[in-house]
Amino acid sequence: MPLKTLEMEEPALNLTPMIDIVLLLVIFFMVGTQFAEDEGQYEIVLPTVSEAQPLTSLPDDIVISVTHDGSLIYDGQEMSLDEVETELRAAKGRYAGQAVVIRGDGAGPYQHVMTILNLCQRTQIKNVQLANREQDAGP
Repeated sequence: MPLKTLEMEEPALNLTPMIDIVLLLVIFFMVGTQFAEDEGQYEIVLPTVSEAQPLTSLPDDIVISVTHDGSLIYDGQEMSLDEVETELRAAKGRYAGQAVVIRGDGAGPYQHVMTILNLCQRTQIKNVQLANREQDAGP
């Protein structure tokens, strides 16, 4: 007696997702070309420049050096704490994101560095960095 076998189904490829993607791409390119036509509608010849520079440049970081005895050196000049505060307030007024780099003497008391950090907090300067150097790797 012969056994009844089921016929194998032919493999089929579902084209619906591919057709969806192709139609979406067609719509995307049609809309994109529409925007390009609007932009080219006016006859405008843009001016040329030899070198494009930003209208304003970012200010340099302010470097405050704190010596071993607590003296403050701001921009190469020794200043008092009140003078440095005045300079920092003026710099903050000119540029809100002004950066300050504090270079404290490694052998000096940490209190002098903390005084400058507190001064930066009072003048609402948020971008503060503590300068350091990499230790030489020994053999």
